[in-house]
Amino acid sequence: MKRLFALFTTLLMAMVATMALAQQSSGPVASPADLAKQQQQRAVTQPYNNAPAWKSARGAVEGYVSIPAPEAGVLIQDGGQNWRALRNGWFSVIGGWALVGMMLLIGIFYAWKGTVQLHDSPTGRMIERFTLLERMAHWGTAISFSVLAISGLILLFGKTLLIPVIGFTLFSWLAALAKNLHNFLGPLFIASCIITFVIFVRDNMPKAVDFKWIASFGGLISGKHVPSEKFNAGEKIWFWGGLMMLGLVVGASGLVLNFPNFGQTRETMQLANLVHLTGSTLFMLGALGHIYMGTLGMAGALDAMKTGVVDESWAKEHHEIWYDEQLKAGNVGKVNTANPPAAKNQQPVAVGGDD
Repeated sequence: MKRLFALFTTLLMAMVATMALAQQSSGPVASPADLAKQQQQRAVTQPYNNAPAWKSARGAVEGYVSIPAPEAGVLIQDGGQNWRALRNGWFSVIGGWALVGMMLLIGIFYAWKGTVQLHDSPTGRMIERFTLLERMAHWGTAISFSVLAISGLILLFGKTLLIPVIGFTLFSWLAALAKNLHNFLGPLFIASCIITFVIFVRDNMPKAVDFKWIASFGGLISGKHVPSEKFNAGEKIWFWGGLMMLGLVVGASGLVLNFPNFGQTRETMQLANLVHLTGSTLFMLGALGHIYMGTLGMAGALDAMKTGVVDESWAKEHHEIWYDEQLKAGNVGKVNTANPPAAKNQQPVAVGGDD
């Protein structure tokens, strides 16, 4: 009976307290002294219940502070809860599974097609495809992007995937390293994108021939030969849609996050984070396809960016229009002095001689 009586008394006190709070909320606003007194009484009757105090501190209520910073007088911003739910919920889940799905598709496609080999044997006559400056711009963008992608994935999924495997201590060091690499390499990536745009924009202008390439998907599935310029339509789409458009989105939102001392509010930072997360995920999805085609997908593609030169059979098969231009200009068969290791064993052949 004593336990039932104690339980009944506790429930009754809770009901009375709830009714009192409801009456107070519907009545006139209490003075700060009354609120402080109510809080003291609540600390006795309801220990550890500081909800009313936090309720009065959160939301759009802004107090006075002498710090010259936006929102400095707002103690708790409600938007942070929504941002955290979106970042750790839909955005990370959808983005994570999209990356996994893309890697699975690439694996299936490679198992089906394998590495695309040349149909004709190499002739030994080399053509310069990329200058040293072009390769430096490409690798600067590629390396900085790769470090940003890996460090960003660590920061996004590390708590869920890595802590159970490597523990809190090692992950704390890894997360700190990833954060600093991400922050410092971000501006370098933006600069690399700008340099890459200036260098390659002339060869990536859309042409009528690109629509034929798109219609047949470059013959990648059918195996049918489709002539293209120095860059085919797929590479041009990646240049404009990936490197430029997504690069602009990721770069601009990253700068907002990287330099929070230019008057950004917390709401602005949260929105920039979600935009950055979305743009980065799309960028990585496109980059996976680009990296695949430049390495395992097509024989000779990686050598072209490593050494700067390609065999004329490769040029004719993959970029026939560009090959014809180089043939007319007399560039086929020339030894590329900028890349002696790749061309030192090749003998120059006069253009116009017997093939």
